[in-house]
Amino acid sequence: MENPVIIFGANPIGRAAKELFEKNGVVVYGFLDDDKKLHQKEIDESVVLGSTDDQGFLKLIGKKCEAFVAVDETPLRKSISQMLNEVRHVQPVNAIHVQASVSTKSEIGHGNFIDTGAIISVGAKIGSHCLIHARSFIGVDAMLGSYVQVGVGSVINTGVAVADEVFIGSGVTIVAGVAIGKGARIGAGSVVIASVKAGETVFGNPAAAIKG
Repeated sequence: MENPVIIFGANPIGRAAKELFEKNGVVVYGFLDDDKKLHQKEIDESVVLGSTDDQGFLKLIGKKCEAFVAVDETPLRKSISQMLNEVRHVQPVNAIHVQASVSTKSEIGHGNFIDTGAIISVGAKIGSHCLIHARSFIGVDAMLGSYVQVGVGSVINTGVAVADEVFIGSGVTIVAGVAIGKGARIGAGSVVIASVKAGETVFGNPAAAIKG
């Protein structure tokens, strides 16, 4: 990547992404964030330039800068990503840590965050705009949709199919062959041994649906 990157989100993910890009020799131009109290402040030696809709900086994207969306909340991450695609006609770049292991025989979309120690196995398919946190494991032939978040140290075993917009907490284990429906949420530390319905929240060992 030759162009510098503007990071959307001056938050913990944004800070991690900044360090990740710099370890890969990529210059970070600065942050954009909607919290006006952060504007013009310096975070990790980069300035919060303005809001995520600041046209003065958005016009640089696709010409002089690339973009990365470091936003935790899925609706906002989707909104910013769609704006970049439809207005600036660009896709956010991937942020992949130098100490992540990504098989050359895996498939990865765009705008993904893959942190240190994460393993993406042979045949795995990752959609776009996913947040795959440190030391996560994505097994052989596992499939993740788009806007999926995988917590620190989670294990997604062989052949697991995870639909779009799923949240998987830290330290989760999903056994081989299980399917996780769109928008499902899996609580930290859970062991998932059966498929999870769309929109369902599960927790525990073995994971069970939380009613309410």
